[in-house]
Formats: sequence, structure tokens, C-alpha cells
Amino acid sequence: MKTKVLIVDDSALIRSVMSEIINSQPDMQVVATAPDPLVARELIKQTNPDVLTLDVEMPKMDGLDFLEKLMRLRPMPVVMVSSLTERGSEITMRALELGAVDFVTKPKISIQAGMREYTDLITDKIRAAAKARVRARTLPVAGGEAHSQLPQLRNPLTSSEKLIIIGASTGGTEAIREFLMQMPSDCPGILITQHMPEGFTRSFAQRLDSLCKISVQEAAGNERILPGHAYIAPGHSHLYLARSGANYMTRIDQADPVNRHRPSVDVLFRSAAQHAGKNAVGVILTGMGKDGAAGMLEMKQAGAHNFAQDEASCVVFGMPREAIAIGAAHEVGPLSALPGMVLGHLAAHGMRALRV
Repeated sequence: MKTKVLIVDDSALIRSVMSEIINSQPDMQVVATAPDPLVARELIKQTNPDVLTLDVEMPKMDGLDFLEKLMRLRPMPVVMVSSLTERGSEITMRALELGAVDFVTKPKISIQAGMREYTDLITDKIRAAAKARVRARTLPVAGGEAHSQLPQLRNPLTSSEKLIIIGASTGGTEAIREFLMQMPSDCPGILITQHMPEGFTRSFAQRLDSLCKISVQEAAGNERILPGHAYIAPGHSHLYLARSGANYMTRIDQADPVNRHRPSVDVLFRSAAQHAGKNAVGVILTGMGKDGAAGMLEMKQAGAHNFAQDEASCVVFGMPREAIAIGAAHEVGPLSALPGMVLGHLAAHGMRALRV
């Protein structure tokens, strides 16, 4: 059975290009296209698509308004198609909060040489969306309280040596948001690689910074990693953990993609294995593919303690499944429990790590 796709975009050219891309794949087909959400509403009833691609900014009805109604009345996998603008990235972050599975940027029609890469990108995201678990979302509230049952770090001094290293892909923006909103202000420094294109990671970091007790920023490179701070890999570069004397530092570069990704989770995890060893705690969250599994195994072999999100709470159980399958994860749990599991481990083992 082919994955049935409905394209919603006000540009006839974009609808044509995306139809050609999708219909060129043996496992998917475009069952209809719509110039606006009002037409799309009727076509959804008629064609019963498996995946919807939805333009962010459209006439007649805003893409966000339509998405909100759709996820309330007929939840289904949605991939947003976003323009590479500041406004477009902010709206896209909101769309992910409302329940969109993922997003792609609009194809650059004039750059034909890049169309093969774009074809792989959008079709991979549609395949992931077709497998996604779509569920109702609870919208975040700025300054939300961390759950009262979370363990407390008995000695904040442990935070200066311990680090939390996180990797995610499809569904990860919301998983990371839920995880970070439960982190106390004195938690260890956090490094994050989330598969996301250039131009969106800064908006993502700014959104999280407004919601969390900790400070969240896009990594710029050569920053000292501080407790109570999270650093997100920029969409154009790999993020590495490095050391300068007694201090942990960030490093970024634009080396070749790893596992077809830049930033890559494996790159971050391997650097944590090399420079933090047993002082690192690894966390692998929802995502398509296997990026991060091998790097997490290296972290384990270097003495780190690792956590993986369980299948039931993942949007796509790809990356955690691969890490679990090769024995890289020590513990597996639902997303709602992972912050407490990580903090519990830190509270119980932080001082021991400092003595070695």
C-alpha cells in the first residue's frame, strides 16, 4: 500500500514540484492538492490521506488556524512546508507545538542541482510522518513549574562536572521542550543536537528559553558550558563537547554530514565519550533513523550512563530503538519520566563521579 499524501499550498508551482517529487517514489502517491485549507477540508473527507503537507502561510485561513482545528477534530500526521524567514521559523515552531510531526523548507526551484537532496529530505519526512504516533498536545505555558516529584540535586557543585547530552530528530522539538521544562535552574550543563535546518534552531532556542527555568541558547562555539544552561547545535553545523583546561566548552564546525545529518547526534555523543566519559549522561529521544546509536554506545563504553525514550511515548521509535538494540542504553522510560530518571541518577551518583 502506498502512502497517500495531500498537498496544501497556495502556490501552483510548489504544488506541481512537490507532486512530481512524491509521485516519483514507489511507496507514496499524491491523492490530491489544494490551494487553501477550505478546499483541503473537503479533500480530506474525500481522499482520506495518510499524510498532509501544509503550507505555513496561506490566504483564506492561516495554516496554524487550520492545523489547530485539524488536530482537534481529525488528528493526522502533518508535515509543515515553511519559508526560510524569521516569521516562517516562528510559525513553524508554533505548528510543532500544535501537533505537526515535522517540517521542511520550501524547495528552491531555481537550484535544480539540489533537487535530489531535497527529494530525499521531503520523502524521508513523509515516510517518518506516515509511521508517527499523532496525539493531542498540551500547549506549554511560560515559566511552567517542574513536577514536584522530581529529585533534587543535593549538592549543586556536582553540576559543574556532570553534563547531560541529548539527541533527537522527528518529534524531538516537543520532546526536548517537555524534557527541558522540567529541568531545575541548577541542573548540569546540557548539550543538544536536534535534526533541524539552518535558520530554525535560533527560533527553537529562543522559544525554549522563554519557557524554561534554565537558559537555552543556540550554540555559537567556544562557550564555556555552565550549569543551568542548554546549548543547541545550530542547523548548519555539528556541535562537539570540548575541554579547555578544567572547563567544558562548545565547539562547532561544518564538517561533512554524518548519517546524512549536519548536525549529527553521533558527532555530539562521540565527543562526549572522549571528553566527559563517566561525567556524562546521555539521552536519546524520538527520531527517524539510527543517528546517535553508535555514539551512545561509545559513551557507555567510556563510562557514561544512558537513557532512551520508550516506544509508546515516541513520535517515531527509530533512533531510541537502534540505541537499545545495540545495548547502548542503560535505562528506557517514557518521556514524562525521563527528566526524573536523569535527575535521580545525578542525585545518586554525582558525588561519586566527582571523587574519581
